[in-house]
Amino acid sequence: MEQEFDFDLYGAEAAPATRVADQRAPLAVRMRPASLDEVVGQDHLLGPGAPLRRLVEGAAPASLLLYGPPGTGKTTLATLVSSAIGRRFVALSALTAGVKEVRAVIDDARRRLGRSGESTVLFIDEVHRFSRTQQDALLGAVEDRTVLLVAATTENPFFSVVSPLLSRSLVLQLKPLEDDHVRALVRRAVGDERGLGGAVTLDADAENHIVRLAGGDARRALTALEAAADSAGATQAKVVDLATVEATVDKAAVRYDRQGDQHYDVTSAFIKSIRGSDVDAALHYLARMIEAGEDPRFIARRLIVHASEDIGMADPTALQTAVAAAQAVQLIGMPEGRLALAQATVHLATAPKSNAVITAIDAAMSDVRAGAAGSVPTHLRDGHYAGAKKLGNATGYRYPHNVPEGVLAQQYPPDELVGRDYYNPTNRGSERALADRLPKLRRVIRDQ
Repeated sequence: MEQEFDFDLYGAEAAPATRVADQRAPLAVRMRPASLDEVVGQDHLLGPGAPLRRLVEGAAPASLLLYGPPGTGKTTLATLVSSAIGRRFVALSALTAGVKEVRAVIDDARRRLGRSGESTVLFIDEVHRFSRTQQDALLGAVEDRTVLLVAATTENPFFSVVSPLLSRSLVLQLKPLEDDHVRALVRRAVGDERGLGGAVTLDADAENHIVRLAGGDARRALTALEAAADSAGATQAKVVDLATVEATVDKAAVRYDRQGDQHYDVTSAFIKSIRGSDVDAALHYLARMIEAGEDPRFIARRLIVHASEDIGMADPTALQTAVAAAQAVQLIGMPEGRLALAQATVHLATAPKSNAVITAIDAAMSDVRAGAAGSVPTHLRDGHYAGAKKLGNATGYRYPHNVPEGVLAQQYPPDELVGRDYYNPTNRGSERALADRLPKLRRVIRDQ
């Protein structure tokens, strides 16, 4: 009998999603959805008329690149697509497979196609770990549809996948699962016969802790649940409580409600610690937010605000660091994104502080709201349209670059606000130089 080259993520032939789950398999594998109706989340891909839904319902098959965080359903969707379109499913992991294994699968798929017309779906997990040579080995088979490629990656494929493969594939981005999605999967696993079959119950605190630990990763949640259930079973316990989960996963629960007091209290303490230049306290509160599963984008936004509100021109690079941290979190996600958040936190906490920027803009806005918003001086108005000069617009405007110093006497604010000072720099950090320079600029501009 001819040998079959079917490799899956665990080193054996990949089973279709509808096969009865092997009770020796991990809980996350046993609970893998057997149909699209069991998939939780990813409505943007599975809703009526969405790309994956159309593919499963009979649209022309297309190679796919599924891009998203771990535990969001990439492998599940690949197996469901394969099952729905009636093709043989073979899985490879880029962590263990090389060009030899890829070519073996392609050769076998070509033989099957020629012999019986049987088509093959090739699923490659962590495809970004393939070298360019390994990715190039797929091109011919994908081009002539010897295999229908479904590749999964946690990295942005536009950076990690070769252009020829990208151009032959439909790129679909999966979103992190929300807490309610993870909670639904955990509850299903507790009661479903493929899972724990009701052998134990999960109390509310334990469930909440597992959901927080998951951070949007279904596999992580089910792995924690399985370990806690095994621990409870070893002691004949019928209820998995918080203490059991904590002991099993070696991670204490962090009392933190993203919609409650703890969210606001810890966030407030985080910002006030940075403002107070206590870098160690700031890192402590950052760690609490990360461990509790706080949205890293929220943390990044708070750092950006703080960079201008409490540091400003005392260290203009603080804002650059905070923005860069936010971009890094967006590009690489968590847990690696914690490094950029920590770097920004350290920078902001140790930077010289000044609230002169927020004080200045708030004072200016206060005047505007109070009605101190007079007419723009005519020499500053737009003079580019027909008839502008007849109105006196731009007449008499003096171009600062025409003088050696680049600064000259000229009225810029409305008449009502001449002499009004909004920005008052401190003597801290880089603002010290501004504190020396600004009075000189004002004297020249105001011809004093």
